[in-house]
Amino acid sequence: MSDHINHECGIALIRLKKPLQFYNDKYGTPLYGIKKMYLMMEKQHNRGQDGAGFASIKLDCSPGERFMHRERSANQNPIKEIFELSNNRIQSEITNNP
Repeated sequence: MSDHINHECGIALIRLKKPLQFYNDKYGTPLYGIKKMYLMMEKQHNRGQDGAGFASIKLDCSPGERFMHRERSANQNPIKEIFELSNNRIQSEITNNP
């Protein structure tokens, strides 16, 4: 996965401009952005890929606060694997901090 980005590569970007409470009220889940990103990555699935990655960035953080998270995989089903890892992390945070 250290190859250069070429014309075969696909990049998807979602920027949520409203607070998570808005998406929870309108769509019934604060995970709206993650679900849309999964759909976008699945649409780009067969582009000669050897792997996939997912990164999320939080803007306007305090100094020292974690602002970026990423998952990467070069396994057989990379999209499924990285979203399972992300969903497991989200579920553990919800369990620990309801």
